[in-house]
This record gives sequence, C-alpha cells and structure tokens, in this order.
Amino acid sequence: MAILLATTRITQPLARLALNTPHCKDGAATSLRLLPKVQAAASAWRSQRCYATEVDEISERPVLITGCDSGFGFSLAKFLHEKGFIIYAGCLLKEQGRGGSKDLDNMKSDRMRTVQLNVCDSEEVARAVDHVTSNLKDPETGGLWGLVNNAGISTFGEVEFTSMDTYKEVAEVNLWGTIRTTKAFLPLIRRAKGRVVNISSMMGRMANPARSPYCITKFGVEAFSDCLRYEMRPHDVKVCIVEPGNFIAGTSLYSPERIQSIADKMWDELPEIVRRDYGRKYFDEQIAKMESYCSSGSSDTSPVVESIGHALTSTTPYTRYHPMDYYWWLRMQVMTHMPAAISDRLYIY
Repeated sequence: MAILLATTRITQPLARLALNTPHCKDGAATSLRLLPKVQAAASAWRSQRCYATEVDEISERPVLITGCDSGFGFSLAKFLHEKGFIIYAGCLLKEQGRGGSKDLDNMKSDRMRTVQLNVCDSEEVARAVDHVTSNLKDPETGGLWGLVNNAGISTFGEVEFTSMDTYKEVAEVNLWGTIRTTKAFLPLIRRAKGRVVNISSMMGRMANPARSPYCITKFGVEAFSDCLRYEMRPHDVKVCIVEPGNFIAGTSLYSPERIQSIADKMWDELPEIVRRDYGRKYFDEQIAKMESYCSSGSSDTSPVVESIGHALTSTTPYTRYHPMDYYWWLRMQVMTHMPAAISDRLYIY
C-alpha cells in the first residue's frame, strides 16, 4: 500500500501534465495518457488528502507568523485573518513604522496583532513569547496553535565570490532564526498540540550554482524540520515544510537595483587573485544570468499561502508542500531521485 501511494504521488503530476500541456511531444503525451490506472489512483489520492476535514474552532486559535513586513508573510497574515485565526504578525520594521505592520495595524481588528520581531535577536524573540503568552486565554493548556517560520533573506554569488560575512548573515536569519524562534515558542505549541510550519524552498532539496548561501540554509531548515517532526510526533504536534518554487516576482526579494548593488559590493571585496583568475567578463555574465532569473517567476503567491493554510487547518496536513510549477517540480524530483551523473547533465552542465 505504501508503495502504491508513493507511486501515485510521483506519477500524478506527470499524468496531469500530459493531459494539460498542449506543447508536450505527442509521443510522450500519448504514452502518459495510456496510464488509466495511474490516473484513477491519482484521483483517489486527491480525494483522500486534498479535501481533508478542517480543525474545529479556528476563530479561537492563535498563530504567530514571522517576516510579515512583505511577501509571503504579509499575504499570509491577511489570508489567515480572513479564515478567522487570531494573528500575531511578527514584523522586523514595526518599531520604525515601516513595512507591512502599518497596513496590518490599519485593519483595526482585534484578531490582527502586530509584534516587533527580529528573529536574529534573542531578546526580541523572548519579548514576543511573553507578549503572546500574556494574551493567551490559558497558556498552560490552550497554548499557541501555529508557528509559521517565514522570515528569510536571500542572496547570490559563486563560492569564491561570496564572503564569509554573507554566508553568516543569510544563515543567521534563515536557519538560526528559524531554530531560535521555534525553540522559544515550542512549549506553547506543544501544550496546544499545534502546528509548526517552516518555509523552506525547492533549493532546500536541490542545489544550484551561485546560490550556495541560500541553499545551505534551506537544506538546514529541511533537516531541522525532519528532526523536529520525529520528536514532536509523540506530543501530537505536526511539523510541516513548505517548499516554494520560483516566486521572486511575487516576493520582491530582488530588484535590478538590488542585484547591481550586491554585484558591485561583491566585486569590490573580491581578493585580487580571484578577480584576476575569473576576470570581469565572466563575473558580469554570471550577474546577467541572475538578473534574468530574478525577472522570472510567478507574481501570484496564493499557492504558497494556501499551502500554509492547509498545513494549519487540515486534520491531516502533508509533511511537505510543493507550491511550484511543473518544470521545477519535475526538476526537483529528477535531481533528488536520479543519479547525479544524469541530473547534473540535464540541468547543470
């Protein structure tokens, strides 16, 4: 049975892709369409998981979200508020009166509560815990239903182009910030038998040239989440991972100006031997590739937000969610399941 479920999970998107993609080669499309049993099993799988029962009394359940200044976090805070949750929206720029906190405060809702929260600052995290605890109806038994570790930053650059300070800066937010915040709020989550939802990335499952600072941290988030899931199962706490694809256009992580600023600083700080060996022409070509990548991606963040919503509301949430288009889904499957000699040749070299 487990093998059947695993098989349908892998083949379902391929079957759907063949049916829905007109530019697919006729031979491949025809062969996939000749899999009625697979398609039937896929339909059964969807009926079992996608329409699962929602948890009761959503309106009484508090959720804390980090990184609500913009992007996924800002959209998620509004989405979950509409569902009836009590939202604690952690915002880095709240005390400065900038970012999403201002818009969220202007909602004038007693279920939308912004909190100053820098996940890199242990004291701010501790104050956020105190603030949430003091507002819970019964901290001893009623705890915090959900924690969404969304706060994150990104950068780019080949290994020889990336400074140690950059590696540490990205890890401090994406990895240590996730661990720090989880450890601080976990007693409240455990008492509520609630949910921890960690936002990883497709690059937490597959590496990519010029993205090592980001990939390292997201691979770490994946490992941390798996370990935590094993440990929390006896406590009826569910730990979910959301692995978005390319949503750069929807999160405003990069702009042409920011890319150029990062590139200029990177070049200025390179050791002379690295500049001489690679040359400015090669360096500029890599920056151009990054600019091209950053102008792509989906501007619609709803697949990510809805995945997080499912993880918080379903009685049987998934372990991993993959809100991404089929190109990236298939690439991730190939790179994580095929021999590296094959996947590298297909996608990297």
